[in-house]
Amino acid sequence: MITYSVKELYYTLQGEGAHTGRPAIFLRFAGCNLWSGLERDRQSAVCTFCDTDFVGTDGVLGGKYVSADALAEAVARCWPGRPTSPGVRPYVVCTGGEPLLQLDEALLDAFHLAGFEVGVETNGTIAAPTGLDWVCVSPKGQAPLEQRSGDELKLVYPQQNAPPETFESLNFNHFFLQPMDGPELSGHTAAAVEYCKTHPRWRLSLQTHKLIGIP
Repeated sequence: MITYSVKELYYTLQGEGAHTGRPAIFLRFAGCNLWSGLERDRQSAVCTFCDTDFVGTDGVLGGKYVSADALAEAVARCWPGRPTSPGVRPYVVCTGGEPLLQLDEALLDAFHLAGFEVGVETNGTIAAPTGLDWVCVSPKGQAPLEQRSGDELKLVYPQQNAPPETFESLNFNHFFLQPMDGPELSGHTAAAVEYCKTHPRWRLSLQTHKLIGIP
């Protein structure tokens, strides 16, 4: 039986992409296959620009969850109440690190049994399990892309070895450019705006949670 290593678990609004502004529980798994998460390893990693702490299990409600049911119950406790609007389900976003190192069919089934719609934000190097309600892939330039279809492709931009035209023929419903965070954010945002204006398949995704100061 798998033990799930969780960095943090919290209720907020989705800040990026197609579901921007939607209430969601964020389940951040510990660990990634493209970077150790330690600064000493950043420059030699496949992904060098990650802005997320996914090391360890010391975040809010982080820890080792010994079963899919136990983790699903913890997620359910974070939701403030069952929705009353017809057709609306509570939403959990599985992220990381790289969530598909741990998210399996048992956990997916447990979430669905608890009534949740389940989304994943993945780097695309691992094929996603069947049954996910929303698949968001964020490719990394030097990493092999195994998950080549889904609901949303969200490309951090600009990114060496990952020009947007490389991904345009893939089977996704939405294509987003998200300006790379960091000291050059202003320039990256301007470049992403211009690219979207000249390539209408792409839409701009901003990290609105950072702009308004929520987790």
